[in-house]
Amino acid sequence: MATNNSGDHEQKAQDPTGHEQRFDQEKAVKRNPHPDFKKVEASRPDWEEKSTWHFTKTKQPGWKLGQGANDGGESLKKKHLEIDPYEVGRPAVFNYKLLISGIIPRPIGFVSTRSEDGKSTNLAPYSYTQVVNHDPPLFIIGFAGGMANAKDTLANLASTKECTINIISEHYLEAANAASINAPYGFSEWSLSGLTPAPCTDVKASRVKEAVFSIEGKLQSTQEFESRSTPGKKTGVLAVVEGVRFWVREDAINEESNDIDPRILRPMSRLGGIMYGRTVEGCEIPRPDFAEKEKEGETEGLVKPKRDNQ
Repeated sequence: MATNNSGDHEQKAQDPTGHEQRFDQEKAVKRNPHPDFKKVEASRPDWEEKSTWHFTKTKQPGWKLGQGANDGGESLKKKHLEIDPYEVGRPAVFNYKLLISGIIPRPIGFVSTRSEDGKSTNLAPYSYTQVVNHDPPLFIIGFAGGMANAKDTLANLASTKECTINIISEHYLEAANAASINAPYGFSEWSLSGLTPAPCTDVKASRVKEAVFSIEGKLQSTQEFESRSTPGKKTGVLAVVEGVRFWVREDAINEESNDIDPRILRPMSRLGGIMYGRTVEGCEIPRPDFAEKEKEGETEGLVKPKRDNQ
């Protein structure tokens, strides 16, 4: 595999302490709950290759307006625990673990960047990624830590204003996960993952050739966040990136170039801890039309003004 990453060993001389501290923090998160993961993994069924994309009905196809949840009221019998994210003595990492286990599934932005001098590249997965607008196409990426201790991806993005966002599919999950390895400072994630860099048109950073869908992006803005529990400490940065060019595998896109086939994309999502999710099943629900529902009599007795405590 041809790569152009020799510059990764020639990055600007700087104190790698921040790099090492970030991996120490990762150990403190303890996202892997298994003392012996390989043993646990060996006890599980093999990957189900025959699980292909397919549609199902919804759980309750005959659902009518006003019927509420489709569980027969079971969820109403359950109690809830109230959690104050700023409770005295509650570590910030608790909120992190809670949120990544509750806000699921999350898309994974596999972000490629290049340093300003062009000698260094970086490739890393970010599950704090989402599309937020289509005209212009805008994406957000969330980075842990502040600008003063920026990860390589954020440092490169802030200096060059460019990146690519690649969507992770089943066929290169292991390789993408390998890019998050705690390799010594300056080593190439491209080489360690075995993935193939491909040229872009409007940005200098490479896209992942194995990806079904990739986005060339230009940085629009960043916003830095400060800790609530430790005033003055910067704990995160939000980057807003504009998509300036899309790359889609030919067998995955329709004739109008406006719809990607999930059977080909087969995207992986991020769940809590070290878990990933497959997307192999879907259902369709048309958006209801009020006039049609009114004509059918479904809105009778349900048309009420908005009010408090509703």
